[in-house]
Amino acid sequence: MIDELSRLRREIDAEQRRLENEQTNRNSNSGTISGERSLEIDRLQTTSRDSTNLTQLRQQLDELLVRDIQPIDPDFLLTQKVKGILYSDIQALTAENTAIVEWYILGDKFLTFIITPQSPTPIVWQSSKADFQALVNWREEYLRDYQKEDKTQWRENLAPRLQILSEILHINEILGRVPKHCDQLILIPHRFLHLFPLHALPISHETWQRFNPEIQSLEPHNPCLLDCFKQGVRYAPSCQLLQQAQRRKRPHFTHLFAVQNPTNDLQFTDLEVPAISQHFQPKDILVKNDAKKSVIDDSRLRIAHCAHFSCHGYFNFNQPLLSALLLADCELPPPPPEENPTRYLPLRNGKTLDLTKCLTLADIFALDFRECRLVVLSACETGISDFSSISDEYISLPSGFLVAGSSSVVSTLWAVSDLSTSFLMIKFYQLLKAGLSVSLALNTAQLWLRDATKEDLQVWTKQLPLHRVEKASLYDMLKKISSKEIRPFQSPYHWAAFCSVGQ
Repeated sequence: MIDELSRLRREIDAEQRRLENEQTNRNSNSGTISGERSLEIDRLQTTSRDSTNLTQLRQQLDELLVRDIQPIDPDFLLTQKVKGILYSDIQALTAENTAIVEWYILGDKFLTFIITPQSPTPIVWQSSKADFQALVNWREEYLRDYQKEDKTQWRENLAPRLQILSEILHINEILGRVPKHCDQLILIPHRFLHLFPLHALPISHETWQRFNPEIQSLEPHNPCLLDCFKQGVRYAPSCQLLQQAQRRKRPHFTHLFAVQNPTNDLQFTDLEVPAISQHFQPKDILVKNDAKKSVIDDSRLRIAHCAHFSCHGYFNFNQPLLSALLLADCELPPPPPEENPTRYLPLRNGKTLDLTKCLTLADIFALDFRECRLVVLSACETGISDFSSISDEYISLPSGFLVAGSSSVVSTLWAVSDLSTSFLMIKFYQLLKAGLSVSLALNTAQLWLRDATKEDLQVWTKQLPLHRVEKASLYDMLKKISSKEIRPFQSPYHWAAFCSVGQ
């Protein structure tokens, strides 16, 4: 049943992409064939056959879901078939002090919907065509820099680029329509907007003071959207998946499952996981070479309340279902084996990734996280989604874990720093275990890391529940940071990659 589900998903995805490519080619060649009636008839017949094939595949998937999966897990069906949702049901997802901001990208403009419990209808903001084109240009420039092997230019330009994105999206104007008593925000991006840290978009001091009237000073000097909402900012793939995640009651949070540094090249992961594990009992931790795919099965995962993956991640822009978390023994030395894109994937470092030894998105869809309150993907590129499809389907590692049963997922939007990620994760779990919600604990940890001085971090490091040698390692690393860097992790590169998705 799981194999058939995976097969149909792959074939539907491949067919959708083929149709999109052929439509693009037809559009580009339309000027040369527009006068040839016979070619036009052939084109229409081909398009009809292709559409019929895609329809048949979707029908097979629907039949499988209803016939074989719904009797076992009715909730799973709701995550697979997008149904309409009433506005009153969307309002019910928000508490009195919570607002939803949702985007929708059209062919020549984008819309922003603001939803609050008090508003009888959504507040709708519409962009100009110039804004839309600016957004498309911004995206292309951002991705072009990010996909370079040397990401120095991308990192250096991140902060000023976010300022430009804030202006394109008119964030100050949008927040001006959110009631100022709201102290919690849910963001629902659309298509390629899922790739960007909207929670880190800069705001004006006027907007910041509107949500913080009790604070008279101009701190923080460079406020962002996170600074406006005291109860946190979180994301959702859609209102339907948000509704499903919020129905999941996960009262227990004591049992930890963790993967620690399976590729044995992340120095600070070996400090991060031991510090985090102090908060849990029992704990099931797979360290380095023990973290093999063959030992990660449902018998371990279905009893975990928290699953923490501290490893490398990889997003496959061409085949999203082959996106993966890298586990032990998954990298092969050169030369690469005989080409097989469904198993072997060449890497830029000359090595080859054996996907059968990785935890792929296709694998994740089939896992059982029925007891899991939180999945943390402390790895690179784990929150990136498939933005190239013209459909509204949200395909990403977080959506896979939500489908598998977790009520919340924390993931990343880019290749993150090993050191700053470890600091952020340790602080996040401290706040989480102190009773904060997932989104508020993450947001608080992010602002703490952004604003912490070198001295603040040194004092905090001394208090961590680590062995003396481990503390010394962190302290020595901080000593190497230049004294000119008053706040060493102030750049959004260090803290803004992480997003809380779901409940």
